[in-house]
Amino acid sequence: MSMPAVSRVQHHKSPSWMNTSCLSCARLIVLLLLTAFRSAPAETIYAEKSTSSPVVITGTVPDEATRAAFLARLQEIFGSGKVVDQLSVGRVSAPPGWSANVPNILTPQLKLIGKGQLAVDGTNVSIHGEVASENVRRAITNDFAKSLNASYVIRNSLRVTAAGQTLIDQVLANRVVEFEHGSALLTESGKLILDEIAGAIKKLDATKFEIIGHTDNIGTPARNTALSRSRADSVKTYLVSKGISPALIGTSGMGADQPVASNTTEEGRRKNRRIDFRVSQ
Repeated sequence: MSMPAVSRVQHHKSPSWMNTSCLSCARLIVLLLLTAFRSAPAETIYAEKSTSSPVVITGTVPDEATRAAFLARLQEIFGSGKVVDQLSVGRVSAPPGWSANVPNILTPQLKLIGKGQLAVDGTNVSIHGEVASENVRRAITNDFAKSLNASYVIRNSLRVTAAGQTLIDQVLANRVVEFEHGSALLTESGKLILDEIAGAIKKLDATKFEIIGHTDNIGTPARNTALSRSRADSVKTYLVSKGISPALIGTSGMGADQPVASNTTEEGRRKNRRIDFRVSQ
């Protein structure tokens, strides 16, 4: 039995393609973590990628030519040293022309999306993440629609960056809130980072936000999801102890579903064992 076609760039819910009824299509998943943001007009690039934020592509495509073409396109956009290739070739099928159509939306516009995920699942296109303005959000959607034929359905879940997100991102920078091995117990270095985060949150005038836990891929999916949730809850408990109202904080755990680096190295796994903070609108 063959599998659907997917291409994506990173959101913070469980990946939508995992729940699709199309279980026999090719899948391409592109994960982007853009951690350094700057304000900019809609006409300019908004998200400035930091040197430690790779682009991760994974999934299964029908043939080596498709795999090579997708990889080359992303390397052209982001630089060969920035693209982590976890894409495989398998016995999967794709809609007619899929291998030619998908590259039409793998464009430099992806650089305008912060902390996002683009998913092409068969002829269903889903895009998530943060952009600098409503004009950018509309422009990306319109360009996607022009680049694909009428058989593709586009779901735009991009959002304009909430006030305060830039401040939190700048405080967190590229640092990882660390825990004791295999547990939700914060290390001393993790607490020091959270002390700074708490100070930033207090400047945001009762803004709501979500704490999102992530793990590497060592262990079972169920255990990783539970651990990531426990770590998010642990961070919430610590921030509440520093004077942040619990009513402002939501928590969730993504397990290993949203890597920002390759899990094949210890350094990559360390980056994937992280806590993200998402400020609400």
